[in-house]
Amino acid sequence: MHFVLFYEFVPDFLARRGACRDRHLEQMWEAHARGDLVLAGALADPADMAVIVFSCDDVKTVEEFAREDIYTTDGLVTKWWVRPWNTVVGDLASNPTFPG
Repeated sequence: MHFVLFYEFVPDFLARRGACRDRHLEQMWEAHARGDLVLAGALADPADMAVIVFSCDDVKTVEEFAREDIYTTDGLVTKWWVRPWNTVVGDLASNPTFPG
């Protein structure tokens, strides 16, 4: 199953992220190495949100990641939420669906 984790950032996110960015990236790459995290990055113009795509069995994995992410614990994330994503097209789709 795919899940999308959304982050909303503090207004001065770009100015404040430097102190913890390396640890954040380590956490992201660790989740990717475990096979949980598929793709992640901040939205641009403005950099006020991030989108993180997970492929895992349970939403609890995503929620735990969000709670433990240094961007959250250091106050750079003002709000986060998770949505299940029913992927139907593409090589990584969890429920490939074809016409007919």
